[in-house]
Amino acid sequence: MTGNLTLHTITRLSADDFHHSVKSLAGLLADVVADGSSLGFLSPFDQDGAAAWWHAQQPAVSDGSLVVWVARGPGGIAGTVSLALERKPNGRHRAEIVKLMVHRDARGRGLARALLAHAEQAAAQTGATLLLLDTVTGSAADHLYRAAGWTRYGIVPGYAVDPAGSPEDCSFYYKQLA
Repeated sequence: MTGNLTLHTITRLSADDFHHSVKSLAGLLADVVADGSSLGFLSPFDQDGAAAWWHAQQPAVSDGSLVVWVARGPGGIAGTVSLALERKPNGRHRAEIVKLMVHRDARGRGLARALLAHAEQAAAQTGATLLLLDTVTGSAADHLYRAAGWTRYGIVPGYAVDPAGSPEDCSFYYKQLA
C-alpha cells in the first residue's frame, strides 16, 4: 500500500462495486482500528467483524443514502470516505462525513485530504449546504479538518472510547458549502 497520491485513483462505488469491495474495505477498517482509531469499534476487532459491518451498510449504499468513495493504488484500496445523506425532510440540506480512513502504510501522502475534498464536492452537487462530522480531539484527523476549513463547534469530554476502551474527547465540526 505504499506510493503517493498520484498513484491512487479515487472512485465512487456503485452498489455493485461496493458489494464486491467489502473484503478490501474490511481489511482497511481492521487495519485502522488495529492502529488505534476507534471509528466506533473496540478491540479485538478482526476482518470478519469489519466485513459484517460493511455488509450491513449495503442497503444504505443501494438506496443512495450512503455514498462511498475509495482510493485505489497499486496495493488495492488504501483509503475510503463516506457521505451519509440526511433523509429527514427538514434536514436534506445537510450531510455527514463518516468513516474517513487511510491504511497506515499509505498515510502522509495526501489521501485523506483528497478523499475529503471528493466528499465535499459531491455533497455540494447533491444540494447539501451544511456538512457535519466528529473526530477524536487532537488526532491527525482533527488537524486535517481544521486545515481544510472546517469549524469546530464543540468538544465533548469522554464522548467515545478508543479500541482499548479508554475514554477520548471528541471534537464536532461543521462546514458550510454555500
